[in-house]
Amino acid sequence: MIDETLNGYRQSIDNIDAALVCMLAERFKVTQAVGRYKATAGLPPADPGREEAQITRLRGLARDANLDPDFSEKFLRFIIDEVIRHHERVRDGG
Repeated sequence: MIDETLNGYRQSIDNIDAALVCMLAERFKVTQAVGRYKATAGLPPADPGREEAQITRLRGLARDANLDPDFSEKFLRFIIDEVIRHHERVRDGG
């Protein structure tokens, strides 16, 4: 038995997931360029002030969008931590 309502919701979720993956891929392309720039400029891989400003900004956006700010912060911190690992690898020649 096919539930067309549920199927429609799932199709929308699949489309959103695909868009999220593409957006994350694009974001990481840019952050990889930032990592290479930081390495050649002798800048540290992490920028705690920038990270905190971004988290504060995105928590506000989450609240405005009726999304749990704590969830959005955890999600962003996960991404930031991965970016920093990439920047450290570039800095260290890996």
